[in-house]
Amino acid sequence: MKLEILPVLGIGHVSEGDDLAALIATAAPWLRDGDVLVVTSKIVSKAEGRLVDIPADGPERQVARDEVLAAETARVVASRGPTRIVQTHHGFVMASAGIDASNVDKTRLVLLPKDPDASARALRAALRDRYGRDVAVIISDTMGRPWRNGLTDVALGVAGMDPIRDHRGETDPYGNELHVTQMAVVDELAGAGELIKGKIDQVPVAVVRGYLGATRPDDGAGAAALVRDAAQDLFSLGTAEAKAAGLASGATLPDGPGPAPANPAAVRRAIEAVAGAVAPGTVFTLVDDEVRPGLAAAVPGWPEQATALVLGSPPTPVDPNDLVRFGADMHRLRIALAAEGIGSLLLPPPAASTASAALAL
Repeated sequence: MKLEILPVLGIGHVSEGDDLAALIATAAPWLRDGDVLVVTSKIVSKAEGRLVDIPADGPERQVARDEVLAAETARVVASRGPTRIVQTHHGFVMASAGIDASNVDKTRLVLLPKDPDASARALRAALRDRYGRDVAVIISDTMGRPWRNGLTDVALGVAGMDPIRDHRGETDPYGNELHVTQMAVVDELAGAGELIKGKIDQVPVAVVRGYLGATRPDDGAGAAALVRDAAQDLFSLGTAEAKAAGLASGATLPDGPGPAPANPAAVRRAIEAVAGAVAPGTVFTLVDDEVRPGLAAAVPGWPEQATALVLGSPPTPVDPNDLVRFGADMHRLRIALAAEGIGSLLLPPPAASTASAALAL
């Protein structure tokens, strides 16, 4: 396979309502069937009117930008200082939802195309129907990568070619069957096109020529096929966010003890795990004997299905601040119990003391 990467020069400034197919066909009359057209998403967004007005400077500019980012965000993946890594409504995980303030007037922001696959299909159809060119189209944008420095262009929208080259079931030269190898060829071609387009050279379109099997009769699955399902994503949150989510999950356990009897050794491990984190003087006592009839009288609300009880006592004498810290300590213990697979229910305080609390396990 011999590949060529060719710049499309002379497109110039793109404004809302411009006909991208006409601009590209005029600037590149040399397009051939089977070429792969790599188009920067920014000119697609501009032509489609995906721009918002914001103040040119001052604190109002940042406020407006934050509001736009919130509207374009489906969920926050990670946040460090001013940096926000988010998942867009398309499913892409990228910095600042792909919102761009470069190569545009200072009073405007450029958003990603609403539906990049649909944009790629429309551009492909226009070039085929009006100019007789059967090409594949990739709408590209720049992204960072987990675990690696630097940026690269990737495909946001695709039409006319398969987004993935699936090698599963093939055999390598050593006779080994491939089981997991799926190459995101449209991302590789988007990156190749960026070598010609650059970021400051005002070349928003490149043509990759010579990729075998580039085009197919229909438009194909599009770049949506590249978005990894959240259930299969082992790194769907940043480190701090994953830790916070785990703590929140442990602190909001379903009310009620777990179905299995609480293992006394596991309960003790949970108590030991929080020993260094609780307020000085907080004491947890495990009642690990068989459930006795007297427990129901000692702790109002003791559930019949519980198999063990942990009594908690704050430092004495008790003041309001101690009670706040003690409440936090009880939830720390619930989190530690959850890590051991033990459900818990926070019960009313024993009748003998309004400053103590209990967990039914």
